[in-house]
Amino acid sequence: MTGIVIIGTQWGDEGKGKATDQLGERVDYVVRYSGGNNAGHTIVVDGEKYALHLLPSAVLNKNCIPVIGNGVVVDLGVLFQEIDGLLARGVAADRVLISSNAHIITPYHQVIDRVTERFLGKRKIGTTGRGVGPAYADKVNRMGVRVQDLFDESILRQKVSASLEQKNALLLKVYNRPAILADEVSEELLKYAERLRPMMADTPKVLNDALDAGKVVLFEGAQAHHLDVDFGTYPYVTSSSPIAAGACTGSGVGPTRIERVIGIAKAYTTRVGEGPFPGELLDEVGEKLRQDGAEFGTTTGRPRRCGWFDALVVNQAARVNALTDIFLTKLDILTGWEKIPIVVAYDVNGVRHETIPMTQTDFHHAKPIYEYMDGWTEDISKAREFSELPKTAQAYVKRLEELIGVRISGIGVGPGREETVMIRDLL
Repeated sequence: MTGIVIIGTQWGDEGKGKATDQLGERVDYVVRYSGGNNAGHTIVVDGEKYALHLLPSAVLNKNCIPVIGNGVVVDLGVLFQEIDGLLARGVAADRVLISSNAHIITPYHQVIDRVTERFLGKRKIGTTGRGVGPAYADKVNRMGVRVQDLFDESILRQKVSASLEQKNALLLKVYNRPAILADEVSEELLKYAERLRPMMADTPKVLNDALDAGKVVLFEGAQAHHLDVDFGTYPYVTSSSPIAAGACTGSGVGPTRIERVIGIAKAYTTRVGEGPFPGELLDEVGEKLRQDGAEFGTTTGRPRRCGWFDALVVNQAARVNALTDIFLTKLDILTGWEKIPIVVAYDVNGVRHETIPMTQTDFHHAKPIYEYMDGWTEDISKAREFSELPKTAQAYVKRLEELIGVRISGIGVGPGREETVMIRDLL
């Protein structure tokens, strides 16, 4: 058996899709285990760009089975829109399996998400408004609708009605919004049932049987460590557990099945939405990183906040997730800088911190302390061996490796599938 988890080590958008796609030809199953269509992966294959939101990256590899696990919340309209979009481009998505226990994002989840965010005003979280948080809230409150419920109309209607009794009172009395009709929501969901039927599966059994048979199963995290509901920059986090441990609860596979945990780190740092970001660059340097790196959200199109590589952020992710390897992406974007700073510590009210402060207040007040590395001007997109990188680029990578405490086994030097330097095999 081989179970591998791929996770983001920063605040998302690290390029997990590319790393997953790199391994896809040698992997039998790729599993999304958390999040919803508030996340996205952009993958470039033979010059073609694909933006995926719910479907695992494996959908682009014809010999690999994509699985949507029980830990994912699914907007069925978005799922089938994504499948149809791939079909229109000649990519079949007929191998997708979805857990019968996965929860469904309903229209009322989306309404609640948007009105709540507006109501918070300056205290807003910066959600995508896709209904992900409210869907997870219903799951925890035992009021959720699951994929399997679409095949028992009576149960579905009961669940929707029960959920809307509470939510309509909230919409009417607190947010001054019209009530949502339970019958309309139920009919909207039921129209997807027959198309969904052949995709629904007992995915824990499928995955455990695959591992028993010696297959390679790759667990593909959405978002990243610092957006985890427990370990991220709370409350500016997602509503699920994108960390490596979440792969087990979000798929039904036990922890002893996991052999490797690969962390994806961008060669600099970005963040979308609200929340603390000690190394954020609010000047022309940050804007240059944004433009050069095309740092705009795959799902929302929102401009990403940019800063230099923060070693404390990635080091904490390495510890909590017990990373075995790092895949470093977008090193090519740093080409052309005379000096490249790295955040190696924080100053919090005159006190030096070499790990992330324990409290939200201290992290909010943290100021970056930099170490400076020499840059390079050479085009590195054609490099395929580590030795082909400029010496200063090699030194930058080695210094990051020292600061993170985990070996860097692969480096992205361009957006294409082939634009990669592999130092060690990830399988």
